[in-house]
Order: sequence, then structure tokens, then C-alpha cells
Amino acid sequence: MLIETLSVFPELFEPYMSTSIMGRARARGLFDFAAYDLRDWTHDRHRTVDDAPFGGGAGMLMKVEPLHEAIRDISSRGEGRPRVVFFTPCGEPFTQEVAVRLSACDRLLFVCGRYEGMDERAYDFADERLSIGDYVLTGGELPALVVSDAVIRLIPGALGNDMGSVDESFSTADDGGLLEYAQYTRPADFNGSSVPDVLLSGDHARVAAWRRSNAIERTCRWRPDLIDTARLSDDERRRALELIERFHAVDAACDGEAFDE
Repeated sequence: MLIETLSVFPELFEPYMSTSIMGRARARGLFDFAAYDLRDWTHDRHRTVDDAPFGGGAGMLMKVEPLHEAIRDISSRGEGRPRVVFFTPCGEPFTQEVAVRLSACDRLLFVCGRYEGMDERAYDFADERLSIGDYVLTGGELPALVVSDAVIRLIPGALGNDMGSVDESFSTADDGGLLEYAQYTRPADFNGSSVPDVLLSGDHARVAAWRRSNAIERTCRWRPDLIDTARLSDDERRRALELIERFHAVDAACDGEAFDE
């Protein structure tokens, strides 16, 4: 896989892509990475990539011409055209399912906006638009890193132990769409807080049952919205609905106490 980024700050990417899991996977040749400076496709002495918006308004917009020229030039290099991804609040919400889909691509080009956004015509060059959340960031570099991280982790061998990507929250394996179960390491007792006895039992069947139950409980407590689409047995779903109702009642009582104070 080849991952490429187009940005006015290409130097932001290299430290992350050379560190930890990303760096090891890259060193083993599991993926290649290239960061391009959008200013290399400008033709004035100031290397201008932005301009004021028609109709007035605050801030500056990224110009369409350098984006078009850069994407066309980069796409013509190497073997196969990249899948071109833009980041915008109008985009599809980024999820693990999207990461799995993108991980099947041989080549990805992430186009990173800055300033107040891009000339609307630039989005005509996108194969898809993504959003990583409903909040405001300074630029598209962080979304590009987030998506790259999620995609690279799915490359076989990237994690060393491929099961590492299976048991985590939002994985598309056998978790059933639940949050990951709670995990513990040494010491078994910390300031009076103890690891559940079942995890110390060595009984793999009991451990597996506890983890499944705990994953359901944590999902009901922290992300009850996921229960609607989670893969649950009839008994598990009944228990989940009871837990959600119980947690809701506790939260409501706590809110009332706080208000009374």
C-alpha cells in the first residue's frame, strides 16, 4: 500500500509515520508513505495557495488551481491511480468499516485543507469525502493521520500479533459491535482496587464469558447507542436493555442530587 498526503505543512507527517507501530510497519515494507507540499504546484514567487472568497467573509480559501494541478500530477506517478480522499464536515463519518474499506486500496491520497476551507470546485477531484467528527480543527493533517493510523493497523503483519486488531472496540471481527472489555495488568491489587478474580483463575472459558459480559455492560454504560446494531443473543439483548435502563436511572438520580446542591 502507498499512502500519500497533500498539504501546505508536509513536515507534520514524517515524525508520526516513522514512530512505533507505523514506523516498524513502514520499515518492514508493509506500506510506503510520501508527503507532498501543495506549494510546489504554484507559479508565483510567493507560492500562493489561498485567496479571499467571492462575496466577502472572514478568512481565506484554498485555491482550486494548485489543488487540481497537484492531484493530477501525483495521480500520474507510479502504478495505478490513488483513491483521493478529502476531509470536510460534509463528509461521511469515519468509522472502522470505512477504515476496512480503505485498507483494501493499493494507493490512498489524503488532501488536507487549511484556512477557512477550499474552493468548492476542488471537491470535484475527490473520490470520497470524510469527516472524523463534529468539531473544528486547524487543518486536515490530523484527520489524515487518524485515518492513516486506522488503515495501517489493518495491514496484515502491521501489529505483529494480528489478533491485536480483533479484540478492540469497533473492530469488525467477533466483538459484535461492542466496546472492548476492561483489561488489567500487574499489580493485582492497587490501593485496594483489585483485578476481578475470574481473570486470575486461569479458566479460559470463564474468562471469555466474563469478557463478553463486561463488554456488554461497558457498552450499555458508555455507548448505549451501539446496542441497537450490536450482534447479541436474545438473552444478551434483554440484559442490555435492563442495564441501559438501570444506568439511565442512576445517572438521572445523580443529576438530581447535583442540582439540589
